[in-house]
Amino acid sequence: MRHFNKFYWLLVIIQFLMPLRLSQAADIIGPDDVLKISVYGYDDLKTETRVSADGRITFPLIGEITAKDKTTIELEDTISRKLIEGGFIHKANVSVVVLENVSQYVSVLGYVNKPGRYALNSESSILDVIAMAGGIIAGGGPSLDAGDTTVQVKRTVDGGQENLQINIDDFLKPSGTTSVFKMKPGDVVYVPKAPVFYIYGEVVHPGSYRLEPHLSVLKSLSIAGGLSPRGTESGIIVKRKDAKGELQEVDVSLSSEVLRDDVIYISERWF
Repeated sequence: MRHFNKFYWLLVIIQFLMPLRLSQAADIIGPDDVLKISVYGYDDLKTETRVSADGRITFPLIGEITAKDKTTIELEDTISRKLIEGGFIHKANVSVVVLENVSQYVSVLGYVNKPGRYALNSESSILDVIAMAGGIIAGGGPSLDAGDTTVQVKRTVDGGQENLQINIDDFLKPSGTTSVFKMKPGDVVYVPKAPVFYIYGEVVHPGSYRLEPHLSVLKSLSIAGGLSPRGTESGIIVKRKDAKGELQEVDVSLSSEVLRDDVIYISERWF
């Protein structure tokens, strides 16, 4: 029984350490990251260095090596192999620690509650980084469940800029048919202002509201709390922007669809 207990706890320790090792392997080194490199038993080789813009570092005895796009474990193996192959150390136990992971960041800008720069890991999705930024500003507070929300992602690809339009509503549907959009280091996420409509006059809660897909005039009244005691459905006026951006009065019914920036005015009944 005593031997069984030792074997059991050994398995527990291995299972605990393996995820830690895998999580380290997920951290990719990039330009401007600061690394601390040491070799067990050789204090004179201890080095702190910043990865150059072209992704290289200089290490004692072996000179320049490429660090960009390697994990810390891969860089440890590279340095160890070069030390051994160069005949400098018979058995090199190398440790690489990222002190400043400058390259693994994404910027979130626009209509979020906390715009800024946020650290990434290998599993960070666009929903994760928007959540880290406090959520989208919608309806007076943070929200991630507002429909038809298209965000813009600027990404560097092969030295050029790629602009992507991502509808995060696709990732929030219960069907789960759309794979989650993974972020990459250096991505810039811009959340534009959510589409709104305006409703004034004889409603309980006049003001601006987030425009939901396929919203009807009748439903817009309910969103604004319904008609006031003096309001009337027969006195609805809708003004809409034309091609020049000027508001023009349009004919609508209660079933008509409300469009972005529509201004709805509810008149007072006469009796």
